[in-house]
Amino acid sequence: MATQKMLKFVSVGKEMPEKRDASSRSHDFHEIYREFAAQKAAEQASRCSQCGVPYCQSHCPLHNNIPDWLRLTAEGRLEEAYELSQATNTFPEICGRICPQDRLCEGNCVIEQAGHGTVTIGSVEKYITDTAWENGWVKPIRPMAERAESVGIIGAGPGGLAAADVLRRKGVQVTVYDRYDRAGGLLTYGIPGFKLEKPVVMQRIEQLEAAGVTFVLNCSVGQDISFDAIRGQHDAVLIATGVYKIREIEAPGVGAAGIVKALDYLTASNRKSFGDDVAAFDDGTLNAAGKRVVVIGGGDTAMDCVRTAIRQGATSVKCLYRRDRANMPGSQREVQNAEEEGVEFVWLSAPKGFAGGTTVDGVMVQKMRLGAPDASGRQSPEVIEGADYVEPADLVVQALGFEPEDLPKLWGVDGLSVTRWGTVKADFRTHATSLPGVYAAGDIVRGASLVVWAIRDGREAADAILDYLAQAPAVAAE
Repeated sequence: MATQKMLKFVSVGKEMPEKRDASSRSHDFHEIYREFAAQKAAEQASRCSQCGVPYCQSHCPLHNNIPDWLRLTAEGRLEEAYELSQATNTFPEICGRICPQDRLCEGNCVIEQAGHGTVTIGSVEKYITDTAWENGWVKPIRPMAERAESVGIIGAGPGGLAAADVLRRKGVQVTVYDRYDRAGGLLTYGIPGFKLEKPVVMQRIEQLEAAGVTFVLNCSVGQDISFDAIRGQHDAVLIATGVYKIREIEAPGVGAAGIVKALDYLTASNRKSFGDDVAAFDDGTLNAAGKRVVVIGGGDTAMDCVRTAIRQGATSVKCLYRRDRANMPGSQREVQNAEEEGVEFVWLSAPKGFAGGTTVDGVMVQKMRLGAPDASGRQSPEVIEGADYVEPADLVVQALGFEPEDLPKLWGVDGLSVTRWGTVKADFRTHATSLPGVYAAGDIVRGASLVVWAIRDGREAADAILDYLAQAPAVAAE
């Protein structure tokens, strides 16, 4: 019977949820995709071919059991579909919104390879979990028994929160330390509301708080509390800080007013969505309204910046990227959304310097062409001599990616091994660092990466910490 509801890809075409019109969505920060209706979600889920070797699952960092919860959705068994989705993913409603499915599960869908158009996995995942929240199927976290051991987690981003969820379900006492005034990390302050509305993040944080997770916010390790103090208070520690140090452009004029960092720009915008007072936004420093905006970079952070600038009322928004469209690291779906909203992409272009003196009024652009492949196999950009020009700009946003902070120096820690890139050196299976009882997960280990990888790392690290606690003599918190 079940198969009769599946394999519909030959007769049912691929459909995404309705996307709000660009002219209306570009004036607010609400999510751009509407929700699937129950019938449409079941119909699109029924297109799954239920293949014997599910490439969607193997290309998902969390190895979500996608074919099975698609089948359950097609059969109308949504609560069971949610339970199966939640079994491997701490935050399926978040991944359904912000994962680059076109590069992961959907991009490797068998029927996509066969030319029938992928199953819209992310949209179904979002629908399942949103429906679960609406119907009260998302149960409170109540461990069967409380344990005396405690774990300190540094960083309240997706990796840290995923680990907190796993540990708390096992009864471990969990304290999460974070530098910001709200938990969530980049989920809260780095990703704009049009991709991830903030109540979606806050409801998960509230679930963890209700479960007994303690959040210590506005807390900078190395300043407000020492790393050694955290180690002394807990039986194990997880470092899940992410990477927040912006890659700076080295070019003449880079220190001019009007040249800002992507994270500062996005954080100011997200704080305004919470109703916070943000002086740097109100005085225009981090506000694109009425300005000619140039964003430098080609990743997902750059896409967030250009689309934010459109919504703030910029007079023009251009994105400079040194390679072409086919070689940019960001989601192609995001590029399309940005173009629909009025962003102009200037491919094969790189900043050579900045004009205007103390206040920027233009970007000196050098045109590029793609040459021979580099060590990674990607074609290296080469400068085209004599093709330079100046792109007028009142606000320039640097979105070239993130690098790790020097944690041993910042925290005054001896013996914490780091790689030559500055990331924390950790075992790729257990996530254990060079310090006993100290683990690390997420971007601080693998470098700037995807939310879904941070969730996987956090869950794996939590399992390793549980094994460690089982082997180590329990140190009861008194």
